[in-house]
Amino acid sequence: MAPLLALIVGTALARLAGLLGVDALDAWQPALRVGLATLFILTGIAHFTPRRRADLIAMVPPRLPRPDLLVTLTGVLELAGAVGLLLPTTARPTAAALAVLMVAMFPANVSAARRRLTLDGRPVTTVLPRTVLQILFVGAALTISFGP
Repeated sequence: MAPLLALIVGTALARLAGLLGVDALDAWQPALRVGLATLFILTGIAHFTPRRRADLIAMVPPRLPRPDLLVTLTGVLELAGAVGLLLPTTARPTAAALAVLMVAMFPANVSAARRRLTLDGRPVTTVLPRTVLQILFVGAALTISFGP
């Protein structure tokens, strides 16, 4: 649930800043970019936090090679994506690329749920709620990519 909270709180605070006079955030689209960037900063950092990294490596489906390298790569892509979302000139293509990344990573979440793995000592989100969250996150990225 932390990624969802990061998206909601990041977006709301950015929108509030826009309403208080920060011109760059004076619309929902840029506020959503900040919220999604917040989400990816949170999840990207988790790829390098020792306790969570081990859990993320375990989430990689067993048939894929070098789960440690895949977790590093996706963490770097998430952090780079967060930066790209915050730059107006790269936000749209970055959001589209992040949508593709989220779709590509989704099977790992399904695999982890089916194998009843844990993340930070708690069971991973089950398939149905995770699917709903994934649709929301991908939808936010596509809204940025194809919005006004």
